[in-house]
Amino acid sequence: METFDAIRSRRNVRSYEERPIDAPEMTRILEAGRRTPSSRNEQRWEFVVVTEADRLERLSHVWRGAGHIARSAATIALIAPEADEERVRTSIAYDLGQVTMSIMVAAADLGIGTGHSSCHDQEVAREVLGFPDGYMCAWLIGMGYPSDRPLRPIEQPNRRPLDEVVHREVW
Repeated sequence: METFDAIRSRRNVRSYEERPIDAPEMTRILEAGRRTPSSRNEQRWEFVVVTEADRLERLSHVWRGAGHIARSAATIALIAPEADEERVRTSIAYDLGQVTMSIMVAAADLGIGTGHSSCHDQEVAREVLGFPDGYMCAWLIGMGYPSDRPLRPIEQPNRRPLDEVVHREVW
């Protein structure tokens, strides 16, 4: 798939086929995340890949909107260092946004749907994922083959028209 087609095909998928993601595809998705640019190339992220059904079920309780995690073929937890300084927290948040999109577009390129989730309950996340003190689970990205319809470019996205969003030279 062309990059622009992968971007146009990506949508939030929260209903998945009962089909695993093969290792080469998962490696490609993780490699896309690893290669994502970051502020000062600090790469302040760790990925925890979860595929065990029991662990996915427990992980789905970290936030009320995380139910799809239990039904995913795999979930990537984005783990980041905790930071005291606002400037550092903002930088980490920006980098995590970039890595999230890299992972999601790489998955879409392979026909794999993704649905993100916040992670409110850090105690449950730490218990399930085993990350050390000083870190937090920032986001979960549930993944799987869409059960409702395959990914394909969305011709009429529910988005504001380009001429309302783009300002040239000045607002």
